[in-house]
Amino acid sequence: MATHAPLVVIVGGGFGGLAAAKELRWPCVNVLLIDRSNHHVFQPLLYQVATSVLASGQIASPIRSLLSSQTNASVMLGNVTGVDAASKQIIVDANDQVGLKVDYDYLILATGAKHSYFGHDEFAAFAPGLKSLADAEALRNHILEVFEKAEIEDDLEKRQALMTFVMVGAGPTGVEIASAIAVMAQTTLRRDFRRIDPTSAHIVLIDLGTRPLATFSEKLSKAAMQRLTKLRIEVRLGAAVQVIDEEGVVIGSERVRAKTVVWTAGVAPSPAGKWLGTMVDRAGRVRIQPDLTVIEQPSIFVIGDTASLDQDGRALPGVAQVAIQQGRYAAMSILRRVRGHSPLPRFRYFDKGNLAVVGRSFAVLQSAGVQLSGFMAWLVWALIHIQFLAEASLRFSVFLQWMWTYISGKRAARLIIRQQIND
Repeated sequence: MATHAPLVVIVGGGFGGLAAAKELRWPCVNVLLIDRSNHHVFQPLLYQVATSVLASGQIASPIRSLLSSQTNASVMLGNVTGVDAASKQIIVDANDQVGLKVDYDYLILATGAKHSYFGHDEFAAFAPGLKSLADAEALRNHILEVFEKAEIEDDLEKRQALMTFVMVGAGPTGVEIASAIAVMAQTTLRRDFRRIDPTSAHIVLIDLGTRPLATFSEKLSKAAMQRLTKLRIEVRLGAAVQVIDEEGVVIGSERVRAKTVVWTAGVAPSPAGKWLGTMVDRAGRVRIQPDLTVIEQPSIFVIGDTASLDQDGRALPGVAQVAIQQGRYAAMSILRRVRGHSPLPRFRYFDKGNLAVVGRSFAVLQSAGVQLSGFMAWLVWALIHIQFLAEASLRFSVFLQWMWTYISGKRAARLIIRQQIND
């Protein structure tokens, strides 16, 4: 890479970070993208890995591969642990080196979010979330394994607990996982077992709110609720989870015995606010200016789930499109500065709408006054998700897999893969 061009360091290879890196493809800057993983993952389809529709390699790509043709960009596998804004350096643990210092001219923090248990961190051991490929593969192994255990379990009460699945949080992730498990049990697994009936699996969706998919209109929430009921999913609304342990959950004063509990209720930002020592919102996200920079730090941009920015009196949602648009904006702002051009107008998010899938061939769509539910919404969902996969080969592979699963009901990724420890 040329040494005279300013160096833009991007922390995080998710939607926002990758969008920024690709936008910074011009030789007037150098780019260094740092991530703890070597791959970019298409998070909206993680639940399909968890429910055996897709394999991990169908929704993820090596970051180096995605940037291989961009000669001004390099990649580092490392874990960023801090930022020294005064000296314009970030602190990285990489290659067995702790506290490695990396200089930057411009910094884009796109560090994403982690699971938030709202002060009940003890829940984490018994109710994993779904944010990474490792999470998805672990959940897939677990779901397949509990059906195997139920097949050989003679105690009816224990068998019922093995075949009970609880999702805490009825937003898009919770609804999608719950409905995917229901479809899996009622189609793919239906004829595969002899002692149990997979279609009798008890799936519970819990939320403190008054309706599922609360970010959608009441009409679409009602359509989703009807679909969930048709899939024989028990939806408990206005319900607070008091306890989550190895035996299941306690809702109010009622114990629900379950060996599978998935946390889909909320997320918390990365510790970027602590690194920068700047203003954060109540959730801990960095309060940024309309040009996406940090207050009194014009060379530091914060985007995506880590950032907090209001538009029209409301905070921008933590969705992929916000991160992508912010990543491109931050990159264009840097390019204009480097080239000596006038600054961009303030960032404004263009809302392309919300989508959520509710089982096989059914989705809800809300966009620019259009409200749609059913098969047509599912087709739109499928087309959009295929379009935004990182590589053409993945789009082709996922399309073929979806068609095969839709026609046959079979799933290609039903493998329990665990590391074997030799005695």
